[in-house]
Amino acid sequence: MAERYVSWLAEAGIERGLIGPREGPRLWDRHLLNCAVIGEVIGHGEKVADIGSGAGLPGLALAIARPDLEIVLIEPMLRRTEFLLETVALLGLPHVTVVRARAEDYLPPSPFDVVTARAVAKVGHLMTLSAPMLRPGGRLVALKGESVHEELQKARSSLRSAGAASWTVETVGKNVVDPATLVAVVTKA
Repeated sequence: MAERYVSWLAEAGIERGLIGPREGPRLWDRHLLNCAVIGEVIGHGEKVADIGSGAGLPGLALAIARPDLEIVLIEPMLRRTEFLLETVALLGLPHVTVVRARAEDYLPPSPFDVVTARAVAKVGHLMTLSAPMLRPGGRLVALKGESVHEELQKARSSLRSAGAASWTVETVGKNVVDPATLVAVVTKA
């Protein structure tokens, strides 16, 4: 299933402008595996929203690696939601739903345990977008780069204003990808 997704990304994803043409050779390490490893900080059977899903990263990578999760991909752009719907059908992922909406406008029928995001916004703004969707004690899991510690330090007041109780940086995928993936995990009060 992962091979089919990578092949589809390399063809339709690049052709439709969802993945840059130079990313083809890096799809496995930099994109699919880098995203799939966030499953290490998500519990069994949790309900997950992926905001700004784009080409399905990290949401579809996580769905492939973790069929126990219920995943909702939230994406505002029509061409991207069409791609996501085609991909979900192509891969046969009954535990994945695609919603066309802006994160700030989407109110789920029931709260999520986890909201994920990759390359969407700074962590303070991500928590502002995520908090209304999360249950108390729910977590924002945001894929970030080496500057994640500095970003969290600068976002302290906005995180608290958005309802964060705590935040930490986790390193995941140590034996899977090099370099390992850094994620900011922000817990709602």
